[in-house]
Amino acid sequence: MKEIKGRVWLFGNDVDTDVILPGKYLVLTDPKDLAKHALEGLVPGFADKIKQGDIIISGKNFGCGSSREHAPLALKHAGVGAIVAKSFSRIFFRNAINIGLPVVISKDARERVSEGETVTIDLEGGALVKGNGERIATEGYPDFLLKMLMDGGLLQSLKKRFSKVERK
Repeated sequence: MKEIKGRVWLFGNDVDTDVILPGKYLVLTDPKDLAKHALEGLVPGFADKIKQGDIIISGKNFGCGSSREHAPLALKHAGVGAIVAKSFSRIFFRNAINIGLPVVISKDARERVSEGETVTIDLEGGALVKGNGERIATEGYPDFLLKMLMDGGLLQSLKKRFSKVERK
């Protein structure tokens, strides 16, 4: 998963966790059920329209609001391959990394891509690549976070690390 290719969904600034997943759905526990309601207030039927691997590109402060892990879970299980934004809420960013959902910071991507365009995110190379080859800079990850994402999130990364320790 060093590269993520998908169709772009554009959103603005301050997309909060209540918009990502309305609070009335917090009683649901199955991530597949959460996914059915992802972003439904902004894009009616979003869960039916998204294709596996699609990429959300947003303005600043994506994931602001509550610290609930339900919001990134709903997006991941709806099929979102990654989220690119000018900035993220600190807690949303960490929750996304913990569940293996790539969140990428780019100061320029929102203004340089179009809705529906297909792009590729190069996680190691620190770029979003448009279909015409144009590269848009993204902030890279520290090695330990990139490894955690490659492993599928925090829990999978820990399982992998400790299974190696037990075998020694």
